Amino acid sequence: MYNNLGNQAGPTGMQGPTGNPQPSPFGNAFYGAGSGLIRGGLGAYGERFLGSSSEFMQSNISKYFSNPQYYFQVNDQYVRNKLKVILFPFLHRGHWTRITEPVGGRLSYKPPIFDINAPDLYIPFMAFATYIILAGFSFGLEGKFTPEALSIQFTRGLAGWFMQVLLLKGLLYSLGGVEAPLLDMVAYGGYTFTGLSLTMLARLCWSSSYYVVMVSTSFLMGVFLLKTMKRVLFTEMRSYEKHSSRQHYLLLFMVIAQFPLFWWLGKIRAG
Repeated sequence: MYNNLGNQAGPTGMQGPTGNPQPSPFGNAFYGAGSGLIRGGLGAYGERFLGSSSEFMQSNISKYFSNPQYYFQVNDQYVRNKLKVILFPFLHRGHWTRITEPVGGRLSYKPPIFDINAPDLYIPFMAFATYIILAGFSFGLEGKFTPEALSIQFTRGLAGWFMQVLLLKGLLYSLGGVEAPLLDMVAYGGYTFTGLSLTMLARLCWSSSYYVVMVSTSFLMGVFLLKTMKRVLFTEMRSYEKHSSRQHYLLLFMVIAQFPLFWWLGKIRAG
């Protein structure tokens, strides 16, 4: 006969589907506890991994690139005083070391607005723009101004900036692999265009004074970089104990290298 509670047995003797088994409270408890432990362990491991990775990235970024906003914290007084230090380093009567302050449990350098010896990127960019504008004026006075000529001079300026940065980085690397933030070196290399702008302005005003001003600004830039790199090596990087004679020769080479660099960047050619 048919079972009126469900189709458990048909007329041919086939068995119907059985009912759902009762869930075991112990199985659910063990499953929930096990999944909770797994999730907790994976979450803790992931947090530790991401945390260590984040610290590693931040330490390396700050080591090589620093914070770009730091280099633009300037005011009018800083710009005036910094230009005096760059163009007339012999008149700088104060110290050349940078000022530190405690930040987050460690010492950090104060921004340029509070420290005349801190590197900035405002002056290099403005000096580079002035250099290109004065080159355009020179082309115009000679009747050779074209967008292509200005583009060539722009590329020449960027190449010279790159070579200056490469020279400074190579100097630090040759003296024991000393590492410094890349933007610091970009700022120090970009100060070259302050003297170059003064040189090109002298040529526009009185062409006979060009070579005198070029030699003077090259020497003064060499002195400024010499004092700056000595501070980086001896004070910031603490590498004065090794290769003292080698340091002096390399620093002297850096000073001498300013003369051909200024001569090459000061050349105004339409092609």
